[in-house]
Amino acid sequence: MEEPGENARFRAIGRKSIRASARPRELMGGADDLAGIWKAVVITLFPQVFPGVLGESLTGKALKEGLWQLRTVDLRDFGEGRHRNVDDTPAGGGAGMVLRPDVVARAVAEAQAEARAAVPVICLSPRGRRFDQAMARTLAAGPGAILLCGRFEGVDERVIAHFGMQEVSIGDFVMTGGEIGAMGLIDATVRLIPRVLGNQASVEAESFTHGLLEHPQYTKPAVWEGRAIPEVLLSGHHGRIASWRQEMAEWLTKERRPDLWRAWCARHGMDPDEDREL
Repeated sequence: MEEPGENARFRAIGRKSIRASARPRELMGGADDLAGIWKAVVITLFPQVFPGVLGESLTGKALKEGLWQLRTVDLRDFGEGRHRNVDDTPAGGGAGMVLRPDVVARAVAEAQAEARAAVPVICLSPRGRRFDQAMARTLAAGPGAILLCGRFEGVDERVIAHFGMQEVSIGDFVMTGGEIGAMGLIDATVRLIPRVLGNQASVEAESFTHGLLEHPQYTKPAVWEGRAIPEVLLSGHHGRIASWRQEMAEWLTKERRPDLWRAWCARHGMDPDEDREL
């Protein structure tokens, strides 16, 4: 439990931390930061929602084992006045509120000190570049990231420019805030860190790794509700199985994601409109 009067600005999640927590949580325990570990620092108005699903399953296990670290910075701690205001009305009029640049700048500066490394500052925003597997791989290869969870009508453009923030979106839709997007980005990135997944080879066969959607998967029982596992998968012939999986990956990509299919064909010198037997 936090002692009265302690600064609750930082909530530290992971194997090692020296900062106080406002809540006694299993993943928020004690000691110095681990050097060289991938670290996410999340700036949010709702630090209590973290780690959330990131504290479960393989990412949670890796968090406990110190394979990566998570910190939250409470944006409200940097607010203005008695009520710690973090937003104000849009210049030029309009609906909603906008996060103030001075408030955000103080939080980002604190997060950069917490990160203890030169890491990208990412603003979760519906107008940003769409997050994809390639971006996840790039982030996983670095020391970590600072994630600013947008709220209301957005963030003052000046502070985005000042810090050279990368605006990133998880899809063509609008949510009430960036926290869920931040969790999705972190999950997709952390699972690519060595030793986080039990079998790292599984990363090589999944959707988007090679530009195609993943082939269909099956398991026991061999027949369920009158539907049988494709015979080739039970043949034990690894060459035929690999060919079938490649064909199915191509077919699914062509049917469901024509954009990915065109990009894949361009890289392989193929005509995406060619009538191929897949």
